[in-house]
Amino acid sequence: MAKREITADEIRQIVKDENVQFLRLMFTDVNGIIKNVEVPISQLEKVLNNKIAFDGSSIDGFVRIEESDMLLFPDLNTWLLFPWENDHGKVARLICSIHRPDGSPFAGDPRNNLIRVLDKMKKAGYSAFNIGPEPEFFLFKLDDAGHPTLTLNDKGSYFDFAPLDLGENCRRDIVLELEKMGFEVEASHHEVAPGQHEIDFKYADALKAADQIQTFKLVVKTVARKHGLYATFMPKPLHGINGSGMHINMSLFNEAGNVFYDENGDEQLSETAMHFLGGLLEHARGLTAINNPTVNSYKRLVPGFEAPVYVAWSGKNRSPLIRVPQSRGLSTRLELRSVDPAANPYLAIAAILEAGLNGIENQVAPEDAVDRNIYRMQDDERKANHIQDLPSTLHNALKALSNDDVVRGALGNHLYQSFKDSKDLEWAAYRQEVSDWEREQYLELY
Repeated sequence: MAKREITADEIRQIVKDENVQFLRLMFTDVNGIIKNVEVPISQLEKVLNNKIAFDGSSIDGFVRIEESDMLLFPDLNTWLLFPWENDHGKVARLICSIHRPDGSPFAGDPRNNLIRVLDKMKKAGYSAFNIGPEPEFFLFKLDDAGHPTLTLNDKGSYFDFAPLDLGENCRRDIVLELEKMGFEVEASHHEVAPGQHEIDFKYADALKAADQIQTFKLVVKTVARKHGLYATFMPKPLHGINGSGMHINMSLFNEAGNVFYDENGDEQLSETAMHFLGGLLEHARGLTAINNPTVNSYKRLVPGFEAPVYVAWSGKNRSPLIRVPQSRGLSTRLELRSVDPAANPYLAIAAILEAGLNGIENQVAPEDAVDRNIYRMQDDERKANHIQDLPSTLHNALKALSNDDVVRGALGNHLYQSFKDSKDLEWAAYRQEVSDWEREQYLELY
């Protein structure tokens, strides 16, 4: 049963009943960074009538200064009251799409782009693309000035509990705040590395899931601060321990149900599921720059720390890029394990969906499942099993993206060029930096 959409009149009534004094109009730039325009409640009617303007030239990946005026079109279904109050009353938020002054959707807005790809999916005969994310993060202590340190808040590991898991109280408060905001949290636990945590929330349709990921990051950082901690979604903040991933569980639906499930199929997977899987594998290298968008992302994608490095799939082991969890029926899904939490969720989900739909359209058959530990295979064994490596640096990932017309098409020309320009600058800056490691290795040796 479809959820009833909230109306403008209902929002007006909630504002009155709950003493809402400020509205945060949120959107996301090309790099996945949350932006917002905060307005007093006196501007509510302008908000509801899509009349709030802002300077788009000041946002990464948007527009040049001579065409800078942009309008915020709020999605009323994203109305949400923040559970924390300030001295002046409550604060609510609406997530917005960006439109040009003539009212047309702006092609450089990642949220608009995901809506475009979802419309394409619906024209292909599918009704929903459900996403269940598994975002991980680290908690570091703050110094006396409120700046993050590199001191972890605990020495716990996977599924530990107090006293080793000193982040338990913070994590519990995060869950409670999320539930107040309508999230259905399915699991919350300490992860493998010290100071590392994971909170999983129930799957949702692709657009809502992307919105929830952004809201989740905001809540985690806000609550952590109240505990004197800093939460980071940086993929690999510390050397020698596991990095943070954001595994993406996905399933495709039509009016009849989950199209990945076939009671009579091999392992009860449908041909559609296998072709979608084939599309993900075929475009895995092109997807990597979107799913792992920072220089630091590739410090996580190395052998030995549980992150996937090789393009393969399995239903039984966790070393390949894609796993097929054992659940069947409506819960039949694919799990893409390379994505990290620095990814822009709107871009990542759009690109993943486009790759999978391309696999269906072209009936791409995946290679056979690899049920052995790929990390222990020799190079010639991997070659014999047609197992490619993922790109090992952001530079190589950008080259793979530039050669993949399907993934580029998932972004559209404007977003692709904005993303590439931003990441080329990031790589150029990184190349020029001289690290402590280099000085330690080479200064006295040469």
